Amino acid sequence: MAITGAAGLLATWEAGLAETVTGRALLLHRTARPDLDAAALPAMPVGVRESDLFALRRALFGERMQVRLECRACGADMEFELDAGEVARSLGGPEDTVVRLTEGGWDITFRLPAAADLTTAARTADPRAALLARCLVSAVLDGTPRTADALPAPVQRRIAEAVEAADPGADVTLGIGCPECGTATRAELDIASYLWTELDAWARDLLLDVHLLATAYGWSEPEILALSPLRRRYYLELCADV
Repeated sequence: MAITGAAGLLATWEAGLAETVTGRALLLHRTARPDLDAAALPAMPVGVRESDLFALRRALFGERMQVRLECRACGADMEFELDAGEVARSLGGPEDTVVRLTEGGWDITFRLPAAADLTTAARTADPRAALLARCLVSAVLDGTPRTADALPAPVQRRIAEAVEAADPGADVTLGIGCPECGTATRAELDIASYLWTELDAWARDLLLDVHLLATAYGWSEPEILALSPLRRRYYLELCADV
């Protein structure tokens, strides 16, 4: 993965300020995969995107991720570390974008949901039904084609299980035992939101550095951003000593 320079990351951050959560996730994915056509990214399986974002997080901010959860039983704060590189490697990506299964006389072909599918489905009154309809390629019962609304609940559950098995990275769920009461707390790790929060803090700190160096030396923003982080830090220390 090519690491985007400071100016490029600032541009991504600036564009994301006016975006929704979904728009920011897409911007981050574009940063993670500059080698791909941006128009193709929303159609990639969700697990692929999540893996790419974990890899981007590792490239930008290192291996260790600090995560905090609140115990749902006793309310205690729990803090622990994750290894972004290890998570990215464990997620991998689905071998195929389509799952096929048979259940109770049904023959099902279902496409793995992509980010665009989740976004569109979320705008409907029944997101689960909308997602099922969008991603169902074909449903045949005893040789007769059927639509998504004809699928019985057991078949829908089997589809969900098959999709989860085929694309486990689409839902990164943590299970943490509380050190205070011992109760296990399960929580979804939204890497897009986590990474955006880090990028936002980084960008604001960097802009403050630019302001201080521009004030002290009269340099332009492009000149300051062209400096390595180590040299910027050294000049800032010199400013503080004056």
